[in-house]
Amino acid sequence: MESKEKSLVERIEEALNFCRPYLQADGGDVEFVNVSDDGIVNLRYLGVCKNCPLSLLTLRAGIERSVLKNAPEVKRVELVV
Repeated sequence: MESKEKSLVERIEEALNFCRPYLQADGGDVEFVNVSDDGIVNLRYLGVCKNCPLSLLTLRAGIERSVLKNAPEVKRVELVV
């Protein structure tokens, strides 16, 4: 049985897919933009998440935790417009 290790981007997407149902339930979503060589993941909020007053809390306490758990080499998760 061949074991293929998942790429960093695949692991980031998996973490985002874990969070998406919660965001989509409220009319929002999140989009992966890129990951820099120094381990910074850039995301973009979609839908109502763009203007939500709790978006920073959601980013740090939900999305970033999920990404860091799935991809420990990531240093930080940031939002881009």
